[in-house]
Order: sequence, then structure tokens, then C-alpha cells
Amino acid sequence: MKKTLILLFFALASFSVNAQITISKDNNDIKLSALPYYSYGKGLGITSPDSIFKLNIRFRMQNRVTFIDNEDEPSSYEAMIRRLRLRFDGYVGDPRIIYVIQLSFSPNDVGAIEDGDNLNIIRDAIVFYRPNNHWNIGFGQTKLPGNRQRINSSGALQLTDRSINNARFNIDRDFGLQVYYLNELNDKFSYNFKSAISTGEGRNWTESPDNGLAFTGRLELFPFGAFQNNGTLFEGDIKREATPKLMLSGVYHFNNNARRTRGTLGDDLFEKRDMQSLLFDAILKYNGWAFQTAYMNRTSKNPLTYNPDDATDIRYVFAGEGYDAQLSYLFENNYELIGRYSHQKPHSDIEMLTPQTNQYSFGVTKYIWEHALKLQAEVTKSELNYLNNTTDNNWYVRFQVEIGI
Repeated sequence: MKKTLILLFFALASFSVNAQITISKDNNDIKLSALPYYSYGKGLGITSPDSIFKLNIRFRMQNRVTFIDNEDEPSSYEAMIRRLRLRFDGYVGDPRIIYVIQLSFSPNDVGAIEDGDNLNIIRDAIVFYRPNNHWNIGFGQTKLPGNRQRINSSGALQLTDRSINNARFNIDRDFGLQVYYLNELNDKFSYNFKSAISTGEGRNWTESPDNGLAFTGRLELFPFGAFQNNGTLFEGDIKREATPKLMLSGVYHFNNNARRTRGTLGDDLFEKRDMQSLLFDAILKYNGWAFQTAYMNRTSKNPLTYNPDDATDIRYVFAGEGYDAQLSYLFENNYELIGRYSHQKPHSDIEMLTPQTNQYSFGVTKYIWEHALKLQAEVTKSELNYLNNTTDNNWYVRFQVEIGI
């Protein structure tokens, strides 16, 4: 399968080999739509004297402390390095040929180290061919073109983490071929189309191969033209759009013979399952106000799988639906108030095994150097409604510092 993807990559690259080069060797800040890692600065750059090689180095980290009060459990706190990332990007030989590598080092990013498992530090390792400002063709591992909040860097969020629906329904990273056509224009109707063919197994998969693949397509519409400074890649209206800007998008994702409970994420299923996902987003920004909403849905025939040696041991596809709504306002002193509501409803086939959830979050963010240096405080309540008519109310209060270059 990898040989097939390699052949596809070079076949797609060859049709644009004579395209006009519009990328300056002196200004090659990597702002690919497939790699929307927010960066206010440009990192630390090194270019060879003959200009045939460029290396750019960036880092970011999130340090946080959280007070947790879950129902029927003693109150507790946790303090951690939530994320610690190191990123390298640049070009080799030709500024149209771009590489991006991102590594993670915090325990929550890498995961528990167990005998026989991968040391899971590689998040992104991909090479892009960018013949002009419209086409991006990538081969390797990175985020799939999924829902907007998941595509955005965790460093570009208004609250300290993504919503509960992103945790359950997103399609995350995978290895494969991605082809994007980008057509963003200022103050005119614009659109982007993004597609991917990938393994469907998730990042750094090294277990036995199979014949299943995942197919993803995303369409983005900008009725009033593009946002300032790639404004869809970060939450909040920190650029203070002078006129209303709107993005509408939809994603279809099909994962054939998926092996994990959430497709590219989760525990291994006892049997493979086909999964389909529908993801819809809308973002509106104007004069310091920002509103975004999302709907996510995953379906699978017969989502339950059983351990052949123990019928009481069940693993299931997390099928169901959810929606988010998030509203914020940025004051002139760069303090921002954010509120978010999320509702998550599991499919009827699994509702005995997992609760319906409502989550309410309120946050305050102080931007010191836009999203690259900020202080965040958040209080969140999660309301877990079980099928037996019982409800648990869980709370956390969190303070976080984000810093990066």
C-alpha cells in the first residue's frame, strides 16, 4: 500500500513540475493549510549560504495546574507539562519541496511506555510539494483534514483544551497522501478543497498491515472572503476583523476495516469495523467577537465487539453525535472572555456503556504575545447522564501558561 501511495504522490507532483514558482527563498515561513500550527513569530531560522537548504526551529509548551472535584471521589489536583513540542520545517534543494517534523516529549503526548509498544514521540513527519500558491501535495504523517478545532493547533485554542466532542469524534493524525486545492481571496467568495487517502490506523502504527484504507474530503467556504492572517487557524478574533468574516465547512470521512474504537485513535477492537464520520463547522469573527459551532457524527454497523475468550469483555466503536457552541469577546487590553457549551449523545447501541454528557466551560485568557504567550484560566462543569436516570456532576478549575516561538 505504501508503494502505491508513493507512486500516487509522484504522479500528482509531475503534472505541475513546470508550474511557475511563486515562493520566495527569502520568505518561506511554512503556512501550509495542512499544517496550521499557530506561530506569531517565525522561530529560529538557518539557511545555507547557497540557499538550497533551510531549517526553521520552533518549540512550544503548556504548563498547567488543575483542581478536580468529581462526584463521589475525593477532591484532588494535578500539575503537569501538558504539551512539550519541538518542530522543524524548511526546504531542501527547492523551496517548493518542504519538510515538516514535529516531535512530542511530555508524558501525556507520548503515552505510557509498555513492552513491545512504540515510543510514540513522532507527531508529524511529512514532505510537501507546493508548486504554487494553490496546490499542496503531501506524503507522510500529519493531521487529516478533519473538523476545524482539531486541525487547529492546541496552542491556538481559547480554552485550555478542545471540547469533549473533539475528544470522542475527531479523526486525528494518519499516514498517507494529502492533496489540497486552496483558493482564498480577500473580500471575495473563496473556497478550499482538501482530501486525503490514508492507512486509517492512526499515527506510528507498526502492527500487522491490512487492506483497509481511510478516505477524507473537506470543503471550506468563505462567503465574505478570507480571514486576516490565516484567521481560521486560531480561535478568537485577535486580529479584530474590520468586516464580518465567515467560514462554513463540511467533512466526510470513511474508514474501512478500522481496528480502533475511534478509528485512528482509541483501544484496539476485537473485530474490525467500517466507520463513517460527518463533521460540520462554522466560524464567524468581527470586531473582537468570535463565534464558532460544530456538529460531529460517527456511525458504524454493529459497533459492539466481544472478546472471543470472554463474552463479558466488550470494546465498542464510539458511535453517536455531538455539537459545540463557543462565544468570545476580546477587550482592547487583550483580556478575553470565553464561554462554551458541548452536548454529546452516544448511539443507542452503546448508551448502556457510556453516558450522555453536557459540558459547560467559562474561561479568561490574557494574551501577552497573541497565542504564542498567554495566560489562561478556566472553570468547567461536566454533567454525565446515565441510562438508569442517575447523574454525576464533575468540576475542574485550571490555570495554564502557553509559550512558544
